[in-house]
Amino acid sequence: MTLHNEKILNYIGGDMREPESGDYIETVNPATGKAYALVPDSDTEDLQRAVDAAKNAFPGWRDTSPEDRAVIMNKMADLLEDNFERLVDAEVNDNGMTRGFASNVEVQRGAANLRAFAKASLEFCKPRHFKQDNAEGYVSHQPVGVVATISPWNLPLLLFTWKIAPALASGNCVIAKPSEITPMTASILSTLANDAGFPPGVLNIVHGTGPKIGNAITSHPDILRISFTGSTATGKAINMACAEQFKKPPSLEMGGKNPSIVFDDADFDTALEGIKTAAFANQGQICLCGSRVYVQDTIYEKFRDALVEKAKAIKIGDPAEEGTQHGATVSEDHMNKVLSHIELAVEEGGTILCGGKRHEMEGRCADGYFIEPTLIEGLDNSCRTNQEEIFGPVATLIPFSTEEEAIALANDSTYGLAASIWTQDHEKAIRVADNLETGMPWINCWNLRVLETPFGGFKNSGNGHREGVPDAMEFFTEKKTVTAPKLGGL
Repeated sequence: MTLHNEKILNYIGGDMREPESGDYIETVNPATGKAYALVPDSDTEDLQRAVDAAKNAFPGWRDTSPEDRAVIMNKMADLLEDNFERLVDAEVNDNGMTRGFASNVEVQRGAANLRAFAKASLEFCKPRHFKQDNAEGYVSHQPVGVVATISPWNLPLLLFTWKIAPALASGNCVIAKPSEITPMTASILSTLANDAGFPPGVLNIVHGTGPKIGNAITSHPDILRISFTGSTATGKAINMACAEQFKKPPSLEMGGKNPSIVFDDADFDTALEGIKTAAFANQGQICLCGSRVYVQDTIYEKFRDALVEKAKAIKIGDPAEEGTQHGATVSEDHMNKVLSHIELAVEEGGTILCGGKRHEMEGRCADGYFIEPTLIEGLDNSCRTNQEEIFGPVATLIPFSTEEEAIALANDSTYGLAASIWTQDHEKAIRVADNLETGMPWINCWNLRVLETPFGGFKNSGNGHREGVPDAMEFFTEKKTVTAPKLGGL
């Protein structure tokens, strides 16, 4: 018999609620391979209760001043910080991420997201006045009403708060669906929402699967905006469903197959460490990870050999233990998917330089889902391994000779989310960045985030919307222009 230490509940209308059907699904600790909690398998009845609660709460939340909304959001950030260790433990157990990553990146960003949008709302929600010779007036942003957010499993708290924060700050009521694979931090957040001061119905958290509750969200006529982060295939399906309801343009932040370009004039040690981190951070389960590594031929062999040694030295272990650098892959299904891609790379003619297989653990992690950091060379840029998103600790290496060739190789992809460029020639770095078909090129760094800048990608990595301050708030609002003759009345 499976022992479940916890039963997660939906958070609807300010109350913790069982799913109407009484149905639950298991969530598994990927480091141990053991189920440890039950998650609501919500359906349309649960969603309708959440929609009704949000609709009832919307007039009051819309009319709450930005200053008062900001106070509540900052209080929520305070509560996340007060529960820091509890949230870190939840991410380690739920996702398999290392304690260091959960502490230094994931949980800190959850609180920072709430604070950034709370601050931004104070200016964003103010009317912008204009005057001309014959007219005067103002432009205001108005919340649309009931909105939904669908967040993924790879950065559960970070991306959950990244989505709900702009929606709440701009005056909307939210129905948030976290991944059923990693529901725990969203569940903890729901237990803090009332103490933060959110009125009942302003924030609702409904758990369940994509096919069941996710599809119900995309088709519900009263949900007027949907913000989604996840795979390109799912994003396309959401886009098609929303197209049938013209009033609901989704914001889609989707996959990446990101290039890392190393020129021979790069600071060798800085680039080496940066490329390693970009390839293997959070077990390669970040949409921004650099999985295609292009190295100038004059330093290719030296850089390749040094990177292989770096990858071999990464400490794989129990993610709950301090000092572990590489934790578990999020689920057994995803582990098998990544391993199948490695097998495909060999079939396509690739040579595995290191890794390439499941990492066997002992003790409590003997049944966990661990994959060794894997580097592969000898593949053509057009092969499936270099074109399809793997979303695991797998990177390929390809040499190039000229700046133009590097740009062409990097742009030879259906994705265009991020990139990193490593060179000490500033003019060259800018030229390359300007010519890459990607939304976020980094120069001599990787994943250096400024929350007050647009986040998103080109091609199949997005659909034109951007997240970040203030772009996400633009998405969750409608602009209204009020104009009158210049009579001094406005």
